[in-house]
Amino acid sequence: MRGPHNIWRLIRTGATFERTGAMKQALEALDAPPLLRIAARVLGWPFKWLGLRGDPTQPPILRALTALGPAYIKFGQILSTRPDVVGQQLADDLRVLQDKLPAFSMTEAQATVEAELGASVDDLFSSFSEPVAAASIAQVHRAILRETGQIVAVKILRPNIERNFRRDIDAFYFAAGMIEFLSPASRRLHPNAVVAHFDSVVQGELDLRMEASAAAEFSANTRDDQGFSVPRVKWELSARRVITLEWAEGIPLGDVPALRAAGIDLQDMGARVIQMFLSHALRDGYFHADMHQGNLKVASNGDLVALDFGIMGRIDEYTRRVYAEILMGFIQKDYRRVAEVHFEAGYVPADKDVNAFAQALRSVGEPIFGADASKISMARLLSHLFDVTEKFGMETRVELILLQRTMVVVEGVARSLDPALNMWEVAKPVVEKYIRSNIGPRVMIRDLRATLQVLARFGPKLPHLTEIAVARLSAPEPTLNKGAPIGPLGYVVTGAILAGLFIIGIGLL
Repeated sequence: MRGPHNIWRLIRTGATFERTGAMKQALEALDAPPLLRIAARVLGWPFKWLGLRGDPTQPPILRALTALGPAYIKFGQILSTRPDVVGQQLADDLRVLQDKLPAFSMTEAQATVEAELGASVDDLFSSFSEPVAAASIAQVHRAILRETGQIVAVKILRPNIERNFRRDIDAFYFAAGMIEFLSPASRRLHPNAVVAHFDSVVQGELDLRMEASAAAEFSANTRDDQGFSVPRVKWELSARRVITLEWAEGIPLGDVPALRAAGIDLQDMGARVIQMFLSHALRDGYFHADMHQGNLKVASNGDLVALDFGIMGRIDEYTRRVYAEILMGFIQKDYRRVAEVHFEAGYVPADKDVNAFAQALRSVGEPIFGADASKISMARLLSHLFDVTEKFGMETRVELILLQRTMVVVEGVARSLDPALNMWEVAKPVVEKYIRSNIGPRVMIRDLRATLQVLARFGPKLPHLTEIAVARLSAPEPTLNKGAPIGPLGYVVTGAILAGLFIIGIGLL
């Protein structure tokens, strides 16, 4: 990972925060412990002169993040949705990172379109606007198709964005390795795996063909969702560095005064953001994982419109059931069941005490029930849960990182619309619906049917497998670990069970 280069990159990060005046503000916003504040200032100040200047017209943290590059900007985007973590003023300052960054030139944008689509902008579009939104990775232009007159959005990657992101990611890998080396206790959190996950997500964002595919799949999954819509992809005008979609007219979700003036029910919209996210994650196992205000609009008909499909999350059916049971356990205050689910899923080592873990989970859940909803902080809840899982040796579940991060972001977005929103009450009907449909006797039958369908596909191989089994009957008897012979009867019984399952499967099919 080119050690010297990355050491320099990390030093420059601290120096940039010092030079721009962001270090003190960041430590205060995150309520860092006094010792950490002193250490950060002492280590950063001597290298202050090495830091990047940034744009002096911007607030300090915004100035530092934009100077450091796209990966840091992504981090700032997440913080912009969490006023309960960083304060309302800083969250407002960082919101410009969602879609109001400096744009690159029209000349570069048009050159990219021509190189990727094989035709000039004038040949393809009768109108092609200046950038209407610019974020860390790409910018968007409003255009009109020359052939049909349809209004579309043309998204174009920033020049050299791949190289710039690679530089930042390399530094993150280096930092993760240093953390694991210096702090063995941190290894349960898998810092390198976390960075690798972020890396894979970013690589997906840097190929707009993957985003086009994601948008199409997401649109198909959600086509029957009332009050939610996804723009369609124009495949013939999309490539690796350019994607074209239907233009989505509407009020940005971050413009609360405009939403209020348009008569939008902010409480309903806040609840809808959370319920749609949970529905997509639990029902489909495929969810929009970058649901900040810059990627959401409200259409004139009141629909919530999702944009920007570069970061999508996927979780398998088993994990969805585990996640739903954990959420439902917290909602019902059944901490024993929450603990059991953690053990059953292998999230907590089997040698730990399930009763002690349930008691610890109660200390996480109880403070959020009966409290004023506006004072319930998902950030503090997750921080407490982190402390509990650390005590019980629970390792970081890399496959859940994106889901957990998005849930925090979504709550922040919903709270910006309705500060009194109670996430648990809003989530309850979605989780209950999923559990009714996916956990219970009926689902066991469905799972058995699916299992038998898999077994049935091995039908053509059964004669060959039977030959192998018969041949093994005449071989020396295998023994178990304790020396007990399995014997020919074991093979006969096993074969009979497999044959029976196969016959039942054929019957069900």
